[in-house]
Parts: sequence; structure tokens; C-alpha cells
Amino acid sequence: MSTEEKFTNLLHTITQLVGDKGCPWDKKQTNDSMIKYLRSETDELIEGLQNKDIDNICEELGDLFFVLLLTTSINERNGDFDLSDVLERINKKLIRRHPHVFEGTTYDSEEDLVKQWNRIKEEEKAAKACSPDE
Repeated sequence: MSTEEKFTNLLHTITQLVGDKGCPWDKKQTNDSMIKYLRSETDELIEGLQNKDIDNICEELGDLFFVLLLTTSINERNGDFDLSDVLERINKKLIRRHPHVFEGTTYDSEEDLVKQWNRIKEEEKAAKACSPDE
């Protein structure tokens, strides 16, 4: 089974969990209730990384994927955004913040690259602050 098929299966599983015949616990979650699970799973992943425990890293990445996708599902249910919006935003952000990869920009040092990254990030924040939609 391909990675894409496995990802689609996971999305289908989450859809079932929050669906009409789904799990009462999953269905009642909110953005606020997910905070503790996001923290917990992130901490467990960090512990696995620090311990160089590959099996644990794999498991905790899966748990974190679930928390992220369930949180996305909550927001989709609320009509705020959907997974497509999340994926589009992160893809655009990665391309925008990596002109050295996608636009052929060159830097003399890694330090210059980091400075450019921070400039781009600050420009994004400034533009967002000026946006009437935000």
C-alpha cells in the first residue's frame, strides 16, 4: 500500500471516529480540549528523539499526526478551515521561506540564510497585521 493510500485510510478512520456513529470521546473534542493532548504527544515525541528510540519516535509521530488531524477535523466541522487549507498554507509558506531552493537565491553563509528567513517571517507578520481579514 502506498503512502498516499495509508494517509487516505487514516483520514477515513478519523472521519469515522467523528461521524454520527463514531466515538463519543472523539466527537466531543474541541480546540481547547486538544491543547493538553498536543502538549502530551509532543513531549512524548521529544523524549523519543532525545533517547534516540526509533520505534518510539515512529509511534509518537503517529500519535501527533492523529492529534493534528483530529484538530483539523474539529475546525472543519466548525466551518473554519479544512485539511486542504492547512496543506495549501504550509506549502506556500515553505516555498516563500526557501527562496534559495525555489527561486535560485544564493547566500554567502548559513547565517545569511537564517537572517533572510527571519526577514521573510517578519514581513509575513507585518502583512498579516495589516490585513483586514485577520
